[in-house]
Amino acid sequence: MDSPRTLARLLSQVEGGGTEVRSFLRDLQPGKARAIGLTGAPGVGKSTVTGALIEQFRAAGRRVGVLAVDPSSPFSGGALLGDRVRMQQHATDEGVFIRSMASRGHLGGLAAATPQAVRVLDSAGFDIILIETVGVGQAEVEIASQADSVIVLLAPGMGDAIQAAKAGILETGDLFVVNKADKPDVQQVVRDLRGMLAMGSWEGGWKPPILTTTGSSGEGIGEVVAALDAHWEWLNATDELGRRRLARARAEIMALAMGTLRARVSSDTVERLAARVADGSLDPFTAADELLDSGCG
Repeated sequence: MDSPRTLARLLSQVEGGGTEVRSFLRDLQPGKARAIGLTGAPGVGKSTVTGALIEQFRAAGRRVGVLAVDPSSPFSGGALLGDRVRMQQHATDEGVFIRSMASRGHLGGLAAATPQAVRVLDSAGFDIILIETVGVGQAEVEIASQADSVIVLLAPGMGDAIQAAKAGILETGDLFVVNKADKPDVQQVVRDLRGMLAMGSWEGGWKPPILTTTGSSGEGIGEVVAALDAHWEWLNATDELGRRRLARARAEIMALAMGTLRARVSSDTVERLAARVADGSLDPFTAADELLDSGCG
């Protein structure tokens, strides 16, 4: 799987979800990759920071795979590929593989095939897998179940930490990065974040640090990498890494099972049951049981 072309073809099959996916996923050997998620509202500079992180990790000799989840095009249904354009400077580096994936309407800021794509990149021998989310705001919390470490990005002028708290993003973060630190009001965002985090309870000994960066110039990115390394050491020194990966596997199994169930359930059966629930001749709980029986039979 060393060829970028082979890797790209496998990821296309994973996204397509064909029956052949099962056979090659079953044969994949797990690697030792760290999965790092980047999340935050649109416009905070996720792609710029991702590019700067790639540069830092490559300078340390680490192979980097990137899954940049783009919002689906309303015309083609495919990814808009904006992230790949921004990371073009790494396109010729054989130690970097960048894949844009379409969210295809999947909630949570990620593509439905993200867990399997992570498995493919892990098996391909990448040391670091960066997962950049769509940036959909209030549905971004799913990234927490897909990554070992989660970076929450904010920026001055993009809404303060209170907005992030409303979106439920603060609970997902292992590191908080205020990007675009060359702009005014960056310290106000930092203060807001500190106030919010002070109200939380951080069990297990890890309290998320707050860092400032200017992704376009690379300023502060070294400190982010150092904090990520410290978090990785903490994960391995406690049972947190195993707990997170168990939760990831659990979520992946449930998602695949639900997808299989949807594929097996007849749309005619759904319509028939829905009509009976609508006219009051059947309660929705019994209808759901009948639907499950029809899909599992």
